[in-house]
Amino acid sequence: MIHKAVLPVAGFGTRCLPASKAIPKEMITVVDKPVIQYVVEEAVAAGIKEIVLVTHSSKSAIENHFDRNVELEASLEAKGKDALLEQVRHIIPDDVSIIAVRQHEPLGLGHAVLCARPVIGDNEPFAVLLPDVLVTDWGLERNDLAGMIEAYDNGASAQIMVENVPRERVSQYGIVDLGGKTPEAGQSVGLAGMVEKPAADEAPSTLAVIGRYLLPGSIFALLAQTPPGAGGEIQLTDAIDRLGQQQGVSAYRMRGETYDCGHALGYLEATLAFARRHPTLGGDFSRLLADYAGDQDGEER
Repeated sequence: MIHKAVLPVAGFGTRCLPASKAIPKEMITVVDKPVIQYVVEEAVAAGIKEIVLVTHSSKSAIENHFDRNVELEASLEAKGKDALLEQVRHIIPDDVSIIAVRQHEPLGLGHAVLCARPVIGDNEPFAVLLPDVLVTDWGLERNDLAGMIEAYDNGASAQIMVENVPRERVSQYGIVDLGGKTPEAGQSVGLAGMVEKPAADEAPSTLAVIGRYLLPGSIFALLAQTPPGAGGEIQLTDAIDRLGQQQGVSAYRMRGETYDCGHALGYLEATLAFARRHPTLGGDFSRLLADYAGDQDGEER
């Protein structure tokens, strides 16, 4: 089983400016929780016990969020706010560890993953979750990360999560080449290659890489040998290409839905989707949304 996950959170979040100027983009809230908490909860639900944050000196708010705040807890307890106290005390389960390592220079996603090498080691598989993408498990008996872990355990090859996208949007993503095969949702198929942002008429498929990976510890040696690529950065996809040549890599087609909170419209869509399903706010929010949808004249309220 895979019990460790790497979350690269060191980036400046320029796509989220000006909201991310003074706070980490990962701490921007979707309804009542920061984005990063949803991603950590996804990992924990899949059986991950050790979260490695690859972070930056300006991102201490992320570490603080997952740490105890004794003064806050004492205040809530004294005021009898037991429900809130329970929430802040159990942001993560007691058996889950959060470890932070620094990425001192912004040298790319591949370099960020490589920074976790001293914690993960070269002999153990691990997950990589990009923290600005939310992956839902609504209506599923288990989330897609758990499905990927099972596929890894059964086939012992690295896994990349992919999502079907409209052909007119393939130029916005990294697209996988599966040799003409089209897996059903929840299935994993061997990867022939990847193409970064292809033209619609040149894309080998409509399955896009969406920011979830399961990798063997041997990827670290490949990353250490990977020269800077696009943008002068060490690209994770370059190392995965080499891994595929040596050991094989598979694409796992997800069953849930994704929301890219790294840009404004994706964040707004995530807020709408998660607010409608919120256990206490969902009903009132849906009614509020209906009121605004019925306001044909766009009058200010």
